[in-house]
Amino acid sequence: MRQGSVRRQGTVPGPRGADELGWDESLYEDEGEGESSATGDGDGNPRSGGRKGTGTTRRRKGRRALRWFALVLAVLILGTAAAGYLYYEHLNGNIDTSPMPEGNRAPEATPNAAGQTPLNILLIGSDARNSAENQKLGGAKETFNGTPLADVQMLLHLSADRSNMSVISMPRDTLLQMPECTDPDTGKVYPATQGRVMTNTSLGRGGPGCTVLAWEKLTNIHINHFMMVDFAGVVSMADAIGGVPVCVDANIHSRNSKGEGSGLKLEKGTTYVQGEQALQWLRTRYGFEDGSDIGRAKAQHMYMNAMVRELRENATLSSPGKLRRLAEEATSALEVDEGLDTVKKLYDLSNELKRVPPRRITMTTMPYEYVGARVQPKPGDAEQLFRLVRDDVALDGKDSKDSKAKKKDQEKTREESASDDPAAEPAEIGVQVVNGTATPTTASVPGRASALVALLRGKGYARAAADPSQLPRQERTVVRFPGADLEGDARAVAKSLGLPPSSVEESTEVTGVTLVVGSDWRTGDVPPKPDEQDDKTPESADAMNGADDKACMHVNPNFTW
Repeated sequence: MRQGSVRRQGTVPGPRGADELGWDESLYEDEGEGESSATGDGDGNPRSGGRKGTGTTRRRKGRRALRWFALVLAVLILGTAAAGYLYYEHLNGNIDTSPMPEGNRAPEATPNAAGQTPLNILLIGSDARNSAENQKLGGAKETFNGTPLADVQMLLHLSADRSNMSVISMPRDTLLQMPECTDPDTGKVYPATQGRVMTNTSLGRGGPGCTVLAWEKLTNIHINHFMMVDFAGVVSMADAIGGVPVCVDANIHSRNSKGEGSGLKLEKGTTYVQGEQALQWLRTRYGFEDGSDIGRAKAQHMYMNAMVRELRENATLSSPGKLRRLAEEATSALEVDEGLDTVKKLYDLSNELKRVPPRRITMTTMPYEYVGARVQPKPGDAEQLFRLVRDDVALDGKDSKDSKAKKKDQEKTREESASDDPAAEPAEIGVQVVNGTATPTTASVPGRASALVALLRGKGYARAAADPSQLPRQERTVVRFPGADLEGDARAVAKSLGLPPSSVEESTEVTGVTLVVGSDWRTGDVPPKPDEQDDKTPESADAMNGADDKACMHVNPNFTW
């Protein structure tokens, strides 16, 4: 029963339902009034000592107080919401973006049986000395405002089912043939290199988009996003995280007699590094192992693994102030592609990444071999590692039996499926033939597309024609089609050439039936039989598990103290 339903001396009926909303009735009582002041006699006249109309007055005051309270509450709510929106927009304004490259891209990954697709993100560390802070941190005064180099390059692969993550580092002095790139800011076109150059020069040939193209040309892995950070960005983010544990097996000072080195100085054992010291760790080459970029990549893997564990385990990151600072530093430090241009998109991506536990994260370095003082992808092993990523195979070898079975079922379904429409007669099917026969160490076979055109015409495909352009290297020969109405034609072409059904794939990158001749068919008229695939990660990839918290960098005795 509501209070207002019974007349009671000293009580003023409250607004309807006020008690149910939890408001204090005392808000509506006039200070200094006696109990009798709110009531009258049975005839509606005020009792002795009362004032006519007091109840009505108090109700009006109550309503005014309620309106005032509601107004203040509304202002506070709207003000908070506005502040939140303005801060969100402020963070969005921190983010620098560059476009992904257009054209000449590696094919997108095929969805798994559940319709999920993997995610590939290229992480780039720039050595740009384009500010006083970057110049101070990077040294080498003569390079101020010079052409930046992509001195750290890591491909992060998130599996389609989000159960595991793989990372491949490429040494900065890897020799590659650079593709044609266009600077999105100036429109300047950088032609493809005739010979091979160091991979870190890609950044100066049109920005991070060119680095993406260089990776795709080498690996044939479609890259969805990129993130780039400079020296100052590494320092600010390392400070915001609050320290990451790293380990060395001896005292280290990364500085030689010529003054070369990062300046890192640590005692033997585990140290929490942050800020400039974290940057020194990530840049150290002189002092780790053999003093090469390979040792540096290993140290970077240790740091990333430790950072992931720290972000998961450090309770202080639940602090709003800590998270706010991390958001500020991260959005200011990163340059990303336009697909990651808002805080929400970055937040959604982080939620995808954090689904993977550290024990299912595998860090690797691209298998390599020396060419003088430089390196090149190691034949066989490098391609094996790239294929595992393309095929979404976990590098830790722990794909579940269910996952492997689903992949096999998917492949079987794809091989057995056929278009509802029968194939046209060979003479009516137009076929574009593209040369994709390059390997990591050799150029495409001249005239290979024309040779396959002649082979197809001999089988009745009179409309077959060679495409003068060349795709990034294609390891496996495939027949692509743009939609279901041409699937039957594509399968007929594959069958006539002796290609397996699994070589037929739908792709938005083509407008008609397209034969892409891969590096597996560089000579002859008969395609090679596919080998039984080995899904083991090559030992030369130097795999490191994300849960390994006992890893310690080996210190070169010449850099100890």
